[in-house]
Amino acid sequence: MAIEDYRGDVEMCCRCSACKHIPLQKIKGVEHSEACPSIAKYNFHAYSGSGRLLIAKEMLTNGFKYTDKLLDIVYNCQMCGACDISCKYAMDMEVLEPIYEFRIKAVEEGHTNPALDKAITSLRKQGTMVPGAKAKRGEWAKGLGIKDFLRQKTKVAYHVGCLTSFDKDMWPVARATAKLLNKAGVDFGIGGEVESCCGGRAYQMGYQNDFIRQAQNNMALFKQCSIETLVTSCANGYHAFKVLYDKFGLKGNLEVLHITEYLARLIKEGKLKLNKKVNMTVTYHDPCYLGRLGEPWIHWEGKRIPGYKFVFDPPKEYRRGTHGVYEPPREVLTSIPGLKLSEMDRIKEYAWCCGAGGGVNESNPEFAMWTAKERIEEAESTGAEAIATACPWCEKNFNEAIKESGSGLKVYDIVELVEKAI
Repeated sequence: MAIEDYRGDVEMCCRCSACKHIPLQKIKGVEHSEACPSIAKYNFHAYSGSGRLLIAKEMLTNGFKYTDKLLDIVYNCQMCGACDISCKYAMDMEVLEPIYEFRIKAVEEGHTNPALDKAITSLRKQGTMVPGAKAKRGEWAKGLGIKDFLRQKTKVAYHVGCLTSFDKDMWPVARATAKLLNKAGVDFGIGGEVESCCGGRAYQMGYQNDFIRQAQNNMALFKQCSIETLVTSCANGYHAFKVLYDKFGLKGNLEVLHITEYLARLIKEGKLKLNKKVNMTVTYHDPCYLGRLGEPWIHWEGKRIPGYKFVFDPPKEYRRGTHGVYEPPREVLTSIPGLKLSEMDRIKEYAWCCGAGGGVNESNPEFAMWTAKERIEEAESTGAEAIATACPWCEKNFNEAIKESGSGLKVYDIVELVEKAI
């Protein structure tokens, strides 16, 4: 697809501003009613989903003319999809997809962001975009005796992900995950040094060709090693393997599970028993790429009926965020003895972004931190002692925001809480 293929969608936008707020039927008051971090931060229509579509409409009509201000708008977006889902509460049109294509076109035409160029250069050279990655990719697993799926046959692979592999502060999450899988009797392996970036963040940044190259290389490796099930504890990785690989026809029959889905299954099957009390009140943050953007890709082939702007044959089904991964994380949390779950105002498909997505963490860390602090304030309002999440990027951003703001909130990955209960 290309931005030209979404002409009907960008022309459909009526500037109703539904993309800026979660649906009125879902809010409890003006506080925590905003959906899009970009428009909430910059308070100018061009930074909203609608504003970006209207810019695309103008450029499709009169040609793409890039300015510094335009590129500021293009790259100051976490690509979290909140605008898309809020719009689709009442409308049948694509919002996020043309925004993706707008960014991809900017990259292809050489109008990139230097900070993102630097990250992609790192990806091309060493298979990761994590800055300063000096540790060996499989070093976190030292002493655990985990299979190397390249040399030892197994049908289940645990893809650790870039941030968890290279940031030593995240190693406890990877080690806890491996220990839980071992305790449940799962025969699994890791790629170790041959594991590579899923490519999802490259796609978010607009570097589609780099994403496709990573996806093709990863799928060739999984096929070579006869991997049937891929488990990941990174929401970005889950979205890439489950949704984007399928979107581009690369996923095949690979089963993709987020660790929270797998843990929920293992607990239900009695393979993991949570017996130890964890007396704590937590609130759960839905990662964008596990929640609203984590629902399966919908393949549709058809055509628009001539004379009608938005009537398709056969009818087109839209992804509305409804079928993201919402219940498994909550089922795991509520299965922990002594733990109480206190929900925030904005949850599931209407959750507020942690701030780390879309390359904003790299290109505008101040904006990323502002977004994270907004979520921390919302989490504190629940009375919870800690915020639990299911993505290392969310955990990292929240920890940095807490450090800057002086909040007393603690941050846990769900697997860390499950480990406490065992």
